Amino acid sequence: MGEYDLVVIGAGSAGSVIAARVSEDPRKRVLLIEAGPDYPDRAALPQDLVNSNRNSVVDHDWGFTYQPSSRNRPTVPLPRGKVTGGSSAVNTCIALRGQAEDYDEWAAPGNPEWAWSKCLPAFIRLETDQDIQNELHGRDGPVPIRRYPREELVPLQAAFLDACRSLGYPECPDHNDPSTTGYAPHPMNKQNGVRMSTALCYLTPARSRSNLTIRPRTHVRRVVCNAGRVTGVEVETDGVTETIDADRVVLSAGSIQSPAILVRSGIGPRETLDRLGIEVVKDAAVGARLWDHPASMVALVPKPGLADFEQPLIQTTLRYTSSAGEFNDMQIEPLSFVQRTDEGSLLAGIAPVVEKTHGYGCLRFESADPHAQPAIESRFLEDPSDLTRLVEGMEITLRLAETPEIREVADLVVAPGRDQRSGEGLCEYVRHRTGSGYHPCGTAPMGPPDDPFAVVDQYGRAHGVEGLYVADASIMPTVPRANINIPTIMIGERFGEWLREDAI
Repeated sequence: MGEYDLVVIGAGSAGSVIAARVSEDPRKRVLLIEAGPDYPDRAALPQDLVNSNRNSVVDHDWGFTYQPSSRNRPTVPLPRGKVTGGSSAVNTCIALRGQAEDYDEWAAPGNPEWAWSKCLPAFIRLETDQDIQNELHGRDGPVPIRRYPREELVPLQAAFLDACRSLGYPECPDHNDPSTTGYAPHPMNKQNGVRMSTALCYLTPARSRSNLTIRPRTHVRRVVCNAGRVTGVEVETDGVTETIDADRVVLSAGSIQSPAILVRSGIGPRETLDRLGIEVVKDAAVGARLWDHPASMVALVPKPGLADFEQPLIQTTLRYTSSAGEFNDMQIEPLSFVQRTDEGSLLAGIAPVVEKTHGYGCLRFESADPHAQPAIESRFLEDPSDLTRLVEGMEITLRLAETPEIREVADLVVAPGRDQRSGEGLCEYVRHRTGSGYHPCGTAPMGPPDDPFAVVDQYGRAHGVEGLYVADASIMPTVPRANINIPTIMIGERFGEWLREDAI
């Protein structure tokens, strides 16, 4: 036995939860490794991590970039949190669960533990819903959930709800009830303007436990395997490399870093491992699929005095079913601010998003250097149905932008241009103006051993490597119809319970 019973790599949306839940058993010694900094004193938390009104995209970021499509578009940033709390510490705090069908789809190919009926208790357990009390919602979980009341909505967000009503969409009583659809304020995990990350909600109450060690600013080079099982974790801290003995390792470094660590550990496509000179531990389709939510935007100029960079970026959304007929396969979200034009004017936007994507991208691994980034190829809209639905979403968004309700708060649409608002012109605009919803997942998916894409089984156990688990958004077989932070916390809850009780 090593010094620790469990080593968790990555203190993000899943890893912080797992470490906190497993360490509830005082007999289990848990080490939580984080590449970024840790801020144990909540009063000293940097402002970019406190401010829930916008993403933090610089100070605590991995610096990833991605290629949106194969249409010769330049790479653009893909923000991912590098800090305790991970991306839950830097995001916009949208607390959606997705559809019951999403999880039943995960279960269907041989992952019955992930059916909606088995995931719902974990969703309930993780939250305290401050607005809705019924059998679908928790009352005493670590993560507070609330929705902006009408009087707290900024002008564009309030106008958006009114515009949805004027176009005949239904008002939604609860975006986290999978039977509902329509427009309403988002459920959000923020409290008095503070982003309620897993670092605050899970690690803060766990820090006093003598059996939990948090080791920040430590980069994981690889997991060490011998004769088909884990024996340790090779890490680098302040330029010094060492190996930590470990019999059980949970990889929760996120959908970009978890696959990269797997490959450096000899778990990945044989062709890639041979090309990089890495000894093959297990031939596995790591990075073969990369799911995400493609989004485009109608850009608006707000009327003077009605928008500024201190407002909440997102407060409301419309979920609807496209003409393709997959329930709630689309979202449209107003963005209170986007950027300034060259003339210094503030821009706002309304963004349609494909939530039930059919197309996917991939990760490519081009170096065995532990600090090298994988190439992230999103391949957005290369699936015809994704393109069709996003173009349809832009048409609806343009109609919303022209309603009297939106025109009360925004003077004009600056993009797409008038010659790009229908037909092939709109298709071309969407092809060139679509980017990531910042929800990468599915890069080390779960599935039975005969699934050629499966890297782990339904309990996160790496196929062919004893003692190694993957537990984060990487294991999602498909992307849920929701921002993935709350689903990833749910994954952490389930693994935390299983590992605490030695059920897996």
